[in-house]
Order: sequence, then C-alpha cells, then structure tokens
Amino acid sequence: MREDEFSQLAAASQPELRAHCYRMLGSVHDAEDALQETLLRAWKGIDRFEGRGSLRSWLYSIATNTALDIARHRSRREFPVDMGAPAEPGAGTGKPLTDLPWLEPYPDQWLAPAAEPSPEARYEQRESIELAFTAALQRLPPLQRAVLVLREVAGFSAAETASQLGTSVASVTSALQRARATMRARLPDRSQQATLRVLGDQRAAELVRRYADAMERGDIETLAGLLTQDVTWSMPPIPTWFRGLEAVRDFLVTYPFTVRWRHRPAQANAQLAVAGYAYDEDAGGFIPGVIDVLTLDGEKIAAVTGFLAAGLLDPGQAGGWIRGPELFARFGVPADPP
Repeated sequence: MREDEFSQLAAASQPELRAHCYRMLGSVHDAEDALQETLLRAWKGIDRFEGRGSLRSWLYSIATNTALDIARHRSRREFPVDMGAPAEPGAGTGKPLTDLPWLEPYPDQWLAPAAEPSPEARYEQRESIELAFTAALQRLPPLQRAVLVLREVAGFSAAETASQLGTSVASVTSALQRARATMRARLPDRSQQATLRVLGDQRAAELVRRYADAMERGDIETLAGLLTQDVTWSMPPIPTWFRGLEAVRDFLVTYPFTVRWRHRPAQANAQLAVAGYAYDEDAGGFIPGVIDVLTLDGEKIAAVTGFLAAGLLDPGQAGGWIRGPELFARFGVPADPP
C-alpha cells in the first residue's frame, strides 16, 4: 500500500479511533498520544496486514492495545464526585489539585458522523461518550473496559474481540459479563441522548439560554428553578463538590456570582454545554474560563461539571492545567466572548 493510500484511510479512521482511545483512557491528551502511536504502528506494520480481514478491525486492535499499554502506566481518570463526600453548605472550594488524573471533556466536533449501528453494538456512539458512561468505564479494569467498548460500542463480535486482544472467546465472554454488571450499577436509568430526544432541540436550546442568562445576571432564583433538588456541582481540578440545592445555592452566591460572566453555547460529551468567559481585572476584559457540561434529568439540570481553565486558577496553583484559549479552541469556541 502506498503512503498516500494509507494516509487517506488513516484520515477517514481518525475520528472513530480517537473517540475509542478517549473511552479507554478518559483523557483527550492520552487519546491523542494513543491515536498517533496507533497510526505509526499501523504504518510500520502495513505489510503484515496485506488486506487480510477487516482494516477497521485491524486498526481497532492496534488502537486498543496501544491504549492498554498507556492505561497500565496511568492512574484511572476521576471526577470530584468519585473522590469523597460532598462539601457542606458554606464550605470553601479548597485548592485545585492539578497533578491528579482528572477525567477530561471530549469535544463533539471530534466525533465521527453517525453511522448505522452494528447488530453487536448495545450503545450508540454519542451515548457512549457521555460523562456518566465515560466515568463508569474508568471504574472497570483495563481488560474489561476494552472488551466492553469493543463489543458494545464498536460492535465487534466475540471472536473478533478475542483476536484483537490475543485471548479466548471464553475470556472475552467472562470479562463482558463482569463489565456489564459494573456498568448497570453505575449508569443512570436514562441516557442523556434519550433525555435530549424527549426534550427536543428547541427546548434544549432554551434551557441553555436561560442557564447562561441567569449566570450572567446573578439571578439565583431563576437558576435554582432550573436545577433538581439533589443537583451536584463540581469543578475539576478543584476536588471540592456540592450536592443539593441548599449547598449549591450557597456556593453560587459565594463564588461564581461574584464574577462577571459572558457565555456561548458549546457541545461536549454529546451533552448540553456552555462556555463561560469570566471578567479579568488584570486583562481588562473577559477571558475563557470554564466549559460547563450540563447533565439533565427530564427538563431540569441534575449536574453541572465545570471544567475550569487555567486562567481562573491562581498562577501558583495552575501548574500545567489547560489554558483557556486552548480549552475553548478544542471545543470550537472562540477566545472572545459574544
């Protein structure tokens, strides 16, 4: 196969393989590393492929084993809600922990176009990128994670999966049963995709508009009316998180509502999201501050996961955390506010 032919095939496969690596690793940076290593290994080994079997299956095999190599040397990715009890009303936010392996958000613009699902796939591509699904995957041992994603997201058969992982069909079947049990215990009854389909595009857009408007005006009553009673609010890389309307109201009044905000709609993890620009006195204007990913329960917001940019952290605490322009560019959001 010529280099230009391989480049065309690799380019067409990249969105699907990148999302696969993200599901395996819970990190955009690690997924990019895994994708580049996958393409390098594939190019070096193309002569051994020689058109035998499915090119897609072969590339998935390389990508999965590359991701497993990385996962063996990384701690699993976490959310604040997985790391301890919620803070009491009135508690401070604490210091950011930028050296912890936080789960990262995934830009919708990187997702492959929707394809006809395989008969073997249980989860649709967008459903399997949602925060709850991605977080639940991180609780699985790496092999179980690989088996579940290959079987129930990518739609490969048990025999194909066994071949990709260099194991037996019996081992794949056993790992899948254990993985399914863990996922059932950790996933909500309804996915965000199902919730959004019922809500409809118009009402979903209106919910985002009302959320952004209430945040900009510091309107706690309107915002509280958009939230469920047991809402959670978290802000990686800050480990502190809040549960319940009372605790979240107190947090909002004490912290976010002391800042001037502007917002743009965004799309992350196939969920509703809002890009927030915070006013910075030193900069004399608004800077990219946070990507708020909204998790819905019916027509209300059950969780806000605010992925903070380095600009909102004290310089001494930001460490190597993601810079605002870089974070927003990843989601196709301009660095300047509306």
